[in-house]
Amino acid sequence: MPVLCSTKCHRRAFLKRPKTGDALCKECFFLAFETEIHTTIQQSKIFKQGSLVAVAASGGKDSTVLAHVLKILNERYKYGIELKLLSIDEGISGYRDDSLETVKKNRDDYDMELKILSYKELYNWTMDEIVDNIGASNNCTFCGVFRRQALDRGARLLGVDCIATGHNADDIAETVLMNILRGDTSRLCRCCEIQTGGNEPNSVPRVKPLKYSYEKEIVMYAHFKKIVYFSTECVFSPNAYRGYARAFLKDLEKVKPSAIIDIIHSGEKISFKHSVKKPSRDVCKRCGFISSQQPCKACVLLEGLNRGLPKLGIGKKSKADRLITVNLVKNDF
Repeated sequence: MPVLCSTKCHRRAFLKRPKTGDALCKECFFLAFETEIHTTIQQSKIFKQGSLVAVAASGGKDSTVLAHVLKILNERYKYGIELKLLSIDEGISGYRDDSLETVKKNRDDYDMELKILSYKELYNWTMDEIVDNIGASNNCTFCGVFRRQALDRGARLLGVDCIATGHNADDIAETVLMNILRGDTSRLCRCCEIQTGGNEPNSVPRVKPLKYSYEKEIVMYAHFKKIVYFSTECVFSPNAYRGYARAFLKDLEKVKPSAIIDIIHSGEKISFKHSVKKPSRDVCKRCGFISSQQPCKACVLLEGLNRGLPKLGIGKKSKADRLITVNLVKNDF
């Protein structure tokens, strides 16, 4: 006897939701998935009528599904927002150049304006060139720091009110685990926030509409909706620290599917003594973008590359590195 949809729509169940275990038909799964994202948006009040929103688009499953769902929800629930696509070209041959073709297809399919910014035009370096200088380790540090600032630069150029990123529940749970393992209390304090930034001068807030959406369900949604996305992993990511947290989380999920949401809720509830120092965020005196240090991490890393000292600003600093950083600060004032 066929299993019927749990919603009692009398249709045959087509799948079992990884998040809840409910047996659903495709139509009910689509509606449940979209409605949960809508509920997250409404409860967190991350969008305002008339806002201009940039979707950080990489061509991957998360950002592609995010653009697709936001377009649907904007029309269905009359958010009154305008959506644009913002992509960053890190300069990784055989990876980003291919994924940008998917983003261009998203632009055409969803009728959204697309802005592409490259590391080469912003920093005069590509990730391929950076890796040639620094080697196989620590390259994710450069990419992450430059990418975060590149999104801010793109948002300023587009004049948007906020940036919507494709961070899903798995990503956030992984980040909680990483910050606990590293003892990074400052990042642990804010990694579960659905909106970050926006309180500093000229800063653009970032929002995570997919905060409670499981990665497996995003993949299922994309598959059954026949959404085209780029699925190749970054060629430089196998050595990333996040990979170990991801593997651990997947093992936990096999034992207890709710582990992902449980970790997020735990991260949301963690509190620290008032004596725990939290980094203050300000504007970098050199580049004019938001930073928790002077000069900002992007400027320090870029200075190291340009001076032939690519490890400047990476990990624990040597006495020589500290002197160079001090000189950078002195030169900025």
